Amino acid sequence: MENKNKYLHLHIFERVSSMTDDGFIVVNRAGEVIHINEKYCNFLGTTKEKALEKSILNIIPNSKMLEVMEKRYCEECVIQTYILGVEKEGSAIVSRSFVENEEGEVIAGVAQIKFRLQTLDVAKKLMKEYAELEYYKEEYINAAKENYCFDKIVGKSQSFLTVKKIGLKASKTNFPVLITGKTGTGKEVFARAIHTSGDRADKPMISINCAAIPEALLESELFGYEEGSFTGAKKGGKKGKFFIANGGTIFLDEIGDMPLPMQGKLLRVLQEKEIDPVGSVNSIPIDVRIIAATRKNLPEMIEKELFREDLYYRLNVINIEMPSLSERKEDILELAGYFLTKLNLEYKTVKGFSKEVKNCLKNYLWPGNIRELDNVIKSAYAINDNFLIELEDLPAKMYNKRYSDIENKNLDFQEKIDSYEKLLIEEFLKKYHWNCSETAEKMGIHRSVLYKKIKKFNIKKS
Repeated sequence: MENKNKYLHLHIFERVSSMTDDGFIVVNRAGEVIHINEKYCNFLGTTKEKALEKSILNIIPNSKMLEVMEKRYCEECVIQTYILGVEKEGSAIVSRSFVENEEGEVIAGVAQIKFRLQTLDVAKKLMKEYAELEYYKEEYINAAKENYCFDKIVGKSQSFLTVKKIGLKASKTNFPVLITGKTGTGKEVFARAIHTSGDRADKPMISINCAAIPEALLESELFGYEEGSFTGAKKGGKKGKFFIANGGTIFLDEIGDMPLPMQGKLLRVLQEKEIDPVGSVNSIPIDVRIIAATRKNLPEMIEKELFREDLYYRLNVINIEMPSLSERKEDILELAGYFLTKLNLEYKTVKGFSKEVKNCLKNYLWPGNIRELDNVIKSAYAINDNFLIELEDLPAKMYNKRYSDIENKNLDFQEKIDSYEKLLIEEFLKKYHWNCSETAEKMGIHRSVLYKKIKKFNIKKS
């Protein structure tokens, strides 16, 4: 009966292996072939008669089957190269395993071989892309370290060197950091320098702008969600930013704009060091360093009950107050030169600044800070047709005192718009010698509209 079952199983295995495009081979403990299907024989250029009851090494000299049985391990989808003749070789995707009996003794080895060209080509392509991905990942990490390390951040003013020193010390710890300062002062660049200078530099730094994501989506963005947890949830769910940043750093930009309910959930994450994806009943432990940034006055928001005091003290372990550009005037020309050099390298040019432009850059108050400076340099570079960037390439408000006065006055949005409009109308009228018909035509408005605006702004001929 036992022999009958044995032959029954063999016939079933024979039939199954003949129905697939894959190759199959089975060897006994001594390495002798006890089964091989036609597909594998055709690939190896042999026959069942020549292969059966012979050592597998006769048909596959570099076979690892004996090693697999000896060391009791399995391999899945590895690429095997075969010597198929004097000058011929081929490749296939092989999965190998040892086989044990009920007593735990190794009695056989079995292998499945995928040698369809399409499958192999896909596998080779994936391996190539994986190798490239690993290469670019390493290059990205090295580039990030180079571009965002403290040594590469431009600035030698005393106010900047002071915060830079604090940042370097902060990078040697894993304490939460709160970076405060006006818009455009370089808070995210500083956060990245802290990350790349610390022991988490080879792990991800994930940034999220709390002001840019709708309140209804913020929780799922931060903590992820399970499949089917809400209408529109994609199949398989989604990993949150905290999960992706595990082992590394998460940068919470504009933390002052985070809604109060989310502040409570964030506080729990900081306390418990675990996250609860939306729709999940299981918590996930995480190890993430927190760096937060805001342009807002958080103590003032606490008094107005717009920001949680307990969260503030959790985030504000190390505080770094970024100085505005007007507080680091010594760095203005160095920063401007840095931005211009980047453009020259990118577009293979050799543009510079005129003396008047340098003076203008130094004396301007820069309400938009470093971000405004960067944008001004890009704009001037694009407009300029010569080797030197001149005053007329800069925004008029920078070198026209009347524009600067408007910029520096404590006016609300509409008052500033009205002031700029009045100034523009006066400049057009002067340019066209107070000829209202010509001025209106050049401005692209009807003459009656121009008269109304002259009356509205009380513009008088000087």
